Amino acid sequence: MSPLHPVLERLRGGLIASAQAYPGEPMRDPRTMDQVARACAAGGAAGIRAQGLADLALITQHVDVPVIGLWKDGHDGVFITPTLTHAIAVAATGCQIVALDATGRPRPDGLSLARTIAGLKQARPDVLVMADCGCLDDARAAQDAGADVLGTTLAGYTGERPATEGPDLELVDQVAAIAEVPLIAEGRVHTPAQAAAALEHGAFAVVVGTAITHPTTITSWFVQALRSR
Repeated sequence: MSPLHPVLERLRGGLIASAQAYPGEPMRDPRTMDQVARACAAGGAAGIRAQGLADLALITQHVDVPVIGLWKDGHDGVFITPTLTHAIAVAATGCQIVALDATGRPRPDGLSLARTIAGLKQARPDVLVMADCGCLDDARAAQDAGADVLGTTLAGYTGERPATEGPDLELVDQVAAIAEVPLIAEGRVHTPAQAAAALEHGAFAVVVGTAITHPTTITSWFVQALRSR
């Protein structure tokens, strides 16, 4: 692995807190997500992952850690920063890393992943790219396409792999074995032990979202445990 970009070096071995709320939820407000992101940074998060232009515009002003930005547009197929236009807009908010869908599914603008990454880097040479992958083939293709970071974000959501109860550590193993760029484990990391296990399996850093920043789901876990007694 070649010398790392300083932004990525800051993420090494660290926790990246994902501060996102779903449409229609009480916390779906840029000011609220900004406060959540700041609280996570105060707790020691090495980075923040967030979505939406308004959220990112606030968060990038108020946290002193790298921000991974994305734009979720839609609910089906490729919807995580789905086009080059989306990617350039995300970069314009000031985030250091732009995350985008790196699966083999067709992108809405018809561009390949390689052309999307190249177009973003031409427009914003200072921005790094995180490839949200669903399987090993995605990771290989994303690395070849010029991604600066690989992520297991979409494991279990695209049909190639089963949805594991916790993080897909088997995929982490597989990608770590071929990765020439940092690998960020993401997806269903619900406990500190699972986060630590992801690092042990070769992840460079770990994203945790729901278990830290989504009180609706966290509350439901406790409610279900009490009701099942």
